Amino acid sequence: MAVISPTSVAGSLVRNTVEATLTASDTFTYLPNTGQILRLRNVTAGALTVNLLGNAAASRTYGEGGVVNYAAGYSTGSIPLTTGDVQIPLDSIQGFLDGGIVTVTGGTGIRACLQNRV
Repeated sequence: MAVISPTSVAGSLVRNTVEATLTASDTFTYLPNTGQILRLRNVTAGALTVNLLGNAAASRTYGEGGVVNYAAGYSTGSIPLTTGDVQIPLDSIQGFLDGGIVTVTGGTGIRACLQNRV
């Protein structure tokens, strides 16, 4: 298990991006409402589906009684081989993450970059 270290992209100067190669299970710290982005670049020989599992409650009721189940985490869906590059604005899925440590699975060999806006 490795920790995905963030790269700060605050300000206006050029900076080097820190990429981590994912293993069977990796982690990063999600900071709610800060504009973090997780970039996943598939450089493997096959399509992979990555799952992000945070500290979210099993389910929550919203609005007019709709229930969302967060227990299984957030799935990226299939990321295509060699050309797949997805960017996930983490605040847009914060219900799945809920702050704190997030576990990343299913992406062995994918290169990941966590960008912090702060």
